[in-house]
Amino acid sequence: MAVDRWWSKARGWHGGNRPAPALAASALLAAPGFLTGSWYPGVLALLIGPLLACVHLDTRRTAAVAAWSLLLALAAGTARQRATTPGFAVEFLILLAGSALAVHSAGRRTAAEHALARAERVARESQQAILRPVSARLGGVDVCTRHHCPVPGASVGGDLYDIAHTPFGVRLLIGDVRGHSLAALGTTAAAIRAFRDLAYLTPGLADLATAMDARLSPGLGPEDFVTAVLAEFAPGEVRLVNCGHPPPVRVGKRVRLLEPPEPALPLGLHPTPRQHRVYLQSDDRLLFYTDGLSEARAADGTDFALLERVGEALSEPSPADALDVLHGMVTAHTGGPPTDDLALILCQSANATALAPIS
Repeated sequence: MAVDRWWSKARGWHGGNRPAPALAASALLAAPGFLTGSWYPGVLALLIGPLLACVHLDTRRTAAVAAWSLLLALAAGTARQRATTPGFAVEFLILLAGSALAVHSAGRRTAAEHALARAERVARESQQAILRPVSARLGGVDVCTRHHCPVPGASVGGDLYDIAHTPFGVRLLIGDVRGHSLAALGTTAAAIRAFRDLAYLTPGLADLATAMDARLSPGLGPEDFVTAVLAEFAPGEVRLVNCGHPPPVRVGKRVRLLEPPEPALPLGLHPTPRQHRVYLQSDDRLLFYTDGLSEARAADGTDFALLERVGEALSEPSPADALDVLHGMVTAHTGGPPTDDLALILCQSANATALAPIS
């Protein structure tokens, strides 16, 4: 355990892809065996360097550490005039076999990491293709979207959204698939496909949520689900169905959350959705978002001031500028790009005028 702690610190000091810590580990840990004249403990210590290296370094650097350990063994055996003894030959072969195994393990681990990185890159590009950006006027509603992926190295997120101009009005979906893995991407695509198939055919918004649940449930695991908000715009109002998702924010004369009167379970858990109606003024703006916004936290654990910051950002006249300002506020609050992905949809009447700053 002490060696593991030392190695962790060394990686932090010198970089996780440099062989210097492992080279130093081989020399320092082997020294007591050489100085006391006890060769066998030295062999065991020299194996530590290659074994540590194969866990953190690539094949070439692990091979360098292994070669260093073998050179140390030869140098010590020659200095103590044991290089030609049968005992040294056996011990050297043990070290050689262990070093070869470490190099082989490093090669397999590196290949697996590269394959995973390629898969995640393809998945992230696929996610961007699925979540196409929207900046359009549909049925008297101006819609603008943003989707921000996690920082490089983070897993693929499960945020989703889509907009459809249907015979029943402009409808939108925003949701979040449980989990952040490659499997979540398949559920994301299935949820969007279900919305596109059913939004044009299902008159009632609550019925649409029920139909999507029935479509998605057979393909979900026992612990999988999709939180979602469905919205339908009509003259002077918006109809909402919330299935376990963060409620949208209305920004007008004041800023408030549009929480559902009755909570419903997420899709995949067989919810009993209820529609509720919200009347809108001509200058009202609606922000739909995922928990990358509502659960953003600073390094000290301070929550993002959702209503206050949304009110400030959405005072920008341009919807695109408003969403960019809001994302900048989140980034400033967290001290860098969030580790969770973030989807934003801003909707307003096509006849809306610029909003005054919210006090």
